[in-house]
Amino acid sequence: ADAACRIAKQVGYLNAGTVEFILEGGEFYFLEMNTRLQVEHPVTEMTTGLDLVAEQIRIAEGEPLSFGETPPAPRGWAIEARVLAEDPAAGFMPSLGRIERVRFPQGPGVRNDAGVYRGFEVPVYYDSLLAKLVVWAGDRDGARRRMLRALDEYVLEGVSHNLSFHRWLLAHPEFVAGNLST
Repeated sequence: ADAACRIAKQVGYLNAGTVEFILEGGEFYFLEMNTRLQVEHPVTEMTTGLDLVAEQIRIAEGEPLSFGETPPAPRGWAIEARVLAEDPAAGFMPSLGRIERVRFPQGPGVRNDAGVYRGFEVPVYYDSLLAKLVVWAGDRDGARRRMLRALDEYVLEGVSHNLSFHRWLLAHPEFVAGNLST
């Protein structure tokens, strides 16, 4: 976080944005800076309690950030699953059609950001992102288990989607153990 703030200050950037790093061998290296909110911003919102869109509007109106100079420290873990109109069994090929039925999971620590509904037509010219399912818990395994429960409650019929892929990934022994690398 300190390195990201130093980079933004060095170039005089004042707005919402994301500074990305890559971790290798215990060292982290600058990758890129995106001068906008990213698809993953709900993860930050759920771990900090901030509304990043509201903060961005405050900045645009010339107001100070709601939290002053020091953002709140992240707490707990959040995981985001991008729900895509793609078929994992067919090499993640795009899926078109009409959403016949949809039911989003609910409960404490569960957030759905979606722009689809029953009857929605996934068109030929589309972004495959249908929704974002984000969960929060006090620790990584709690978030992983909450996401598995939420995925089991998710109903999406009419188009192929990647919900089963997320279930597979979250239950994979390497993911469970946290053996991840970029």
